[in-house]
Amino acid sequence: MTDTHLTAQRFAVLDLLSTLTVVLNRHGEVIFANAALENTLGMSRRMLDGSRFSTFIAQPALLDNALAGGKGLDYAAMRFDTTLVPPVQEPLMVHATIAPLEERGEVLVELWVLDQQVRQDREERLVEQAAANKELVRNLAHEIKNPLGGIRGAAQLLEMDLDSRELKEYTQVIIHEADRLQSLVDRLLAPHRHPHQVGDVNIHEVCERVRSLVLVEHPLGLTVRRDYDISIPEFRGDRAQLIQAVLNIVQNAAQVLADRIAVGDAEITLRTRVARQVTMGRQRHKLALELHVIDNGPGVPEHIKERIFYPLVTGRDGGSGLGLPLAQTFVQRHQGLIECESSPGRTDFRILIPLP
Repeated sequence: MTDTHLTAQRFAVLDLLSTLTVVLNRHGEVIFANAALENTLGMSRRMLDGSRFSTFIAQPALLDNALAGGKGLDYAAMRFDTTLVPPVQEPLMVHATIAPLEERGEVLVELWVLDQQVRQDREERLVEQAAANKELVRNLAHEIKNPLGGIRGAAQLLEMDLDSRELKEYTQVIIHEADRLQSLVDRLLAPHRHPHQVGDVNIHEVCERVRSLVLVEHPLGLTVRRDYDISIPEFRGDRAQLIQAVLNIVQNAAQVLADRIAVGDAEITLRTRVARQVTMGRQRHKLALELHVIDNGPGVPEHIKERIFYPLVTGRDGGSGLGLPLAQTFVQRHQGLIECESSPGRTDFRILIPLP
C-alpha cells in the first residue's frame, strides 16, 4: 500500500466534518485535505497533495507564523481570522484553528466559513421559532374555536326570532364572519389534526405534481422550469404533506409574480440537488435533499423578511399569512427546514430534508 493510501486511511474520519480541514507537514505542504475543502477549493485531493497551503491564504504570514510555532509545540492551538482564496471561486472569510499533532511534526488546520456559522445560527433560530409558533397557534386556535361556535349559534337563534329583514341581514353578517373565522382556525389546526402518513417519496414526482397544479391555475405568462438531479434517491416521508408544502411556496411565488405574468415573462424554477454534511438543529446529516423554488419576482418586502414564517404575516393584500408557516411545519415534520434568500428580481426558497 502506498504512503498516499496510508495517509488517506489515517485521516479518513476528517471527511465526515463539514468544516474545511487540512493536514500539513512541517514544511506547510498538504498531506491530506478533506472532502469539504476539496469542494470549496474546486481541486481534488491529488491536486492539493504536496502544495503549499499558504498559497490559498490571503495573509500567508499568519499561517507561516503558526506553523513555525507548531514545530516546537509552543501552543496547544492557535486561532485567527483570515481569507481563503479558492482558485476559481470568490474569496471566503474564515476562522482558522491550527493545532499541532503529536506525530511527525504534522499540523491540523480547521477553517470555519464565517457565513456558514451565521447560517447555522439562523437555522437554529428558525427551528426554535417554528416550535414556539406551533404551540402558540394551537393554543390560540383552541381559545378562538370554542366561543366562535357560541357566537354563531346565538346569531342563528336570534335570526329565528327576528321579523325584520334588515335586522336579519345583520345576523347573516355575524354568521358569515363566524364561518370565515372558523375556516381560518381549521387551517391553523390542520397540521396537528392529520397523522403523518409515511411512505416512499420521490421528490421529482412531488415537484411534477405541484408544477401541473400551478400551470393549470396560470396557463399563460408563467414558465415553470425544471432543473432536477435525477440521482436523488427516494426517502421516507408524507407525500401529501410535502406536495402541500411545495405547493404553498410555489403558489405564493406565482401570486407575487402577477405583474410579470401579465406581461408574459414570469419564471419559477424547481431545482433539486444533494447537499453533503448539512447541519440542521445542531444535528449533522451526511446527505440532504436540497429543493430550491426560485422566482424572478420583486422579492420579499424588507419589513417582513425576518418574519415571513410567522403565522398571519403577509406582504400581499388579501393574503392569509398561513401558506409559509404551514409549509415550514410540514417540512419540519420531516426533520427539515425552509430558508429564504431574497432580493429584487430573485427569491430563493430552499427546502432541506435529510436523506438516508
